[in-house]
Amino acid sequence: MGDDLETFTPGEEHQDLQHVHEDREKFEHRNPKRSVFEAPKGLNEEIVRSISAEKDEPDWMLEKRLEGLRKWQEMPMPNNWPLGPDLADLDINEIIPYLKADDAKANDWEDVPDDIKDTFKVLGIPEAERKALAGTGAQYESEVHYQNLKDRWEDKGVVFMDMDQAVQEHPEIVKEHFMRKCVPPGDNKFAALHAAIWSGGSFVYVPEGVEVEMPMQAYFRMNSEGMGQFEHTLIIAEPNSKVHYIEGCSAPQYSAINLHAGGVEVFVGEGAHVQYSTVQNWSKNTYNLNTKRAIVESNGTMEWVSGSLGSKVTMLYPSSYMIGEGAKANHITIGFAGEGQDIDTGAKVHHLAPNTHSTVESKSISQNGGRSNYRGLVRVHEGAKGSSVNVDCDALMFDDDSRSDTMPYVEVMESDVDVAHEGTVGKLNDDAIFYLMSRGVEEDEAAEMIIRGFIEPIAKELPLEYAVELNRLIQLEMEGSLG
Repeated sequence: MGDDLETFTPGEEHQDLQHVHEDREKFEHRNPKRSVFEAPKGLNEEIVRSISAEKDEPDWMLEKRLEGLRKWQEMPMPNNWPLGPDLADLDINEIIPYLKADDAKANDWEDVPDDIKDTFKVLGIPEAERKALAGTGAQYESEVHYQNLKDRWEDKGVVFMDMDQAVQEHPEIVKEHFMRKCVPPGDNKFAALHAAIWSGGSFVYVPEGVEVEMPMQAYFRMNSEGMGQFEHTLIIAEPNSKVHYIEGCSAPQYSAINLHAGGVEVFVGEGAHVQYSTVQNWSKNTYNLNTKRAIVESNGTMEWVSGSLGSKVTMLYPSSYMIGEGAKANHITIGFAGEGQDIDTGAKVHHLAPNTHSTVESKSISQNGGRSNYRGLVRVHEGAKGSSVNVDCDALMFDDDSRSDTMPYVEVMESDVDVAHEGTVGKLNDDAIFYLMSRGVEEDEAAEMIIRGFIEPIAKELPLEYAVELNRLIQLEMEGSLG
């Protein structure tokens, strides 16, 4: 997979520039707002009950929603974090919490409503499914409108469906895992909000010993102004199984604030391997406030690969709890902050068993006055003998107006461990730019080449189509950044 990164050579600039404009147009594609059910703005018990009733949910799920509502009302906003993003402009009373665009849900693209289908065609979802995916889910507004899993995996007992369907068809499994052991509603303010008004998302179940050799993808699209999207993803990988799940996200630009507060829970069984990759390009009026966590059992491996571009504010810290001996967690993240953006990302790793191992590699880029921040937590608990941790944070700034901060927190409660941390902060190297220009490379192209080298550890972990997508999103963000 390391050879999948798209290469760049001088002379391709015209073609690449064309792709940049095409990408900008495809992400700005929007449909007129329509709905068959729309909850009023805000959050109260009546709204929560109406969402649950619309979905015809069992009583236990309604109780979980009401628990989330109570926690949301009790907990303060996280505005007192050191150098934390400003959430003052986020008013939940101005957010539409649930919008159902259509009653239809399909397993065949031809059965998806035309305007929704056209949106996903512009974003390349059907083409990606045909080329490289074991299964695909596509969510539009608050509901999944397309879900499909190739027969070869379904025949092996793999389950891939939207969460609302899983609540109805696999109630015992969902009830056992949903926001109980991994991300309880009281975990944080926005986990509580998510519990109260979640909708859509993915349910993935991989039986023991089954390896899904092709990635699964879910794509989440917000089309309407002033709405919130709160999808829930639940992945259960039984012992010695393997799966790679890819999440894509986007929204057109509006003047009103949109909110994305998804929830992800991953259960990695003994000897299992799960990779969760995200390439997101929310619009710059969106607050992206997610909670993502994995519980990893003995000799299991959890890998988080995250590319955070777009959004007004992002607060995202995927977490791994290694509860079994020999468990591993790898976190690779990139944040790109431009004008008016505050991208606060990082990782949390908890070593709770002996001989557990984790790596955290973070890359952040700031330009045009944007702010990026790595906020990380490493905790080696008592009894986690023989464990090792390696944290590497690198930040790159384009100009004097931009800002990058690194806020690592390491707590070690066991003596027989190996912990390493290093970080670098620097500006775009003028000498490197000059050298490339002296070889006939234009200034903007030279900057792009340097950035591509900087993010290579992220891109090489993605399949080809998604490495290309990440590179083009970087180009889109950088367009015109050097004047």
